[in-house]
Amino acid sequence: MDVIDRAELIVVGFAVRTTHADELDPERAKLPMLWQRAGAPGAFAHVPARLDENLYAVLTDYESDHNGAYTQIVGIGVRTVPRLPEGMVAVRVPAAQALLLQARGPMPQALIDAWQQAWKHSESGGTPARAFTTDLEVHHRDGVDLYIAV
Repeated sequence: MDVIDRAELIVVGFAVRTTHADELDPERAKLPMLWQRAGAPGAFAHVPARLDENLYAVLTDYESDHNGAYTQIVGIGVRTVPRLPEGMVAVRVPAAQALLLQARGPMPQALIDAWQQAWKHSESGGTPARAFTTDLEVHHRDGVDLYIAV
């Protein structure tokens, strides 16, 4: 895992509050519906100043560590915060040092493997330690780049 300086980013999208335990239970999982909503054709057509064609997942407001509640926002990167369409939020992802993990190959397994590597890093006391502030997934045509705040 490489430590890099990640630039600031503004993401506009849809948000849910969840836990990893809830996501393991299909009855309580919120992320599949979040991704379905964000991935729907035209979901972001009314949001101006889009940066690129990537989808971004922001994981923030951590209650504790990777076992606690957190908020996930799935959306697009924008240059400025527009007037938000109903049901959307805007979040500023501050510049930070981050561990970079690249998920390549069949999804979602490649992304799950990358997250498991991040969790093992935390549980083993790896350095630098995770900050549990704001993590970022950048979903693009080649895979996913995962930035874990340290």
